[in-house]
Amino acid sequence: MREMPTPKQALILWCLLGRCGSALQSTLAPRIDKADREALIAGRYLEAERQGRSLRLTVTDKGWNWAGEHMREPLPPTFRVLQDWLERIHVDLARTGRPLADLVGSAPDEPAPAAPAPRASRSTAEGPKKRGPKQLGPKQLRARIDAAYLALTGGARAKAVRLSALRAHLEDLDRATVDAGLAAILRNDRTARLSQFSDPKSLDAAEREAAFSPAGEPFHILWIQS
Repeated sequence: MREMPTPKQALILWCLLGRCGSALQSTLAPRIDKADREALIAGRYLEAERQGRSLRLTVTDKGWNWAGEHMREPLPPTFRVLQDWLERIHVDLARTGRPLADLVGSAPDEPAPAAPAPRASRSTAEGPKKRGPKQLGPKQLRARIDAAYLALTGGARAKAVRLSALRAHLEDLDRATVDAGLAAILRNDRTARLSQFSDPKSLDAAEREAAFSPAGEPFHILWIQS
């Protein structure tokens, strides 16, 4: 390689020095090209060792010395902000006499790798498959609402059933499905109707949450006549 690192290779060194001189290549940005990495290794600015599926890159003493003496070396144009910060750091280190290594400090201890989770048996891993929301046709949906209504009234008709109780009884259906059945009743069903509480102050949070409000007007009660 050339005697001095290129601007792109210098950027690699500064990326590593920002991590206290050592890091996995896969964690660095921008992406490191193999040619630049190998050039820095050949020039003895870097060392590399395999760690898991990545390479751990470590700045050598030669790399540290070069960085401390060449903080004003050009970097790729798109990294002008880093260039400006290195200029400011260079001025401060020159004024105080501190070495670059003193400013960067020691690398913190890395956390121990997490133990792999035990593999579940095939039957446990697969488990029972969760079913998505049931898809019902209009007649099936109305039949489900009728059955829930009669279960809640003990088989009687023309009795008020709160929508909060109806939704709880139809808990296997998602809200949108139940709302579709209530909307059909509201549109054109002469045997059933929706109504409101006569005293809005009697509504609690559960009743407000269960309300069916197709046009901003909430309904809280279902009646089925026949």
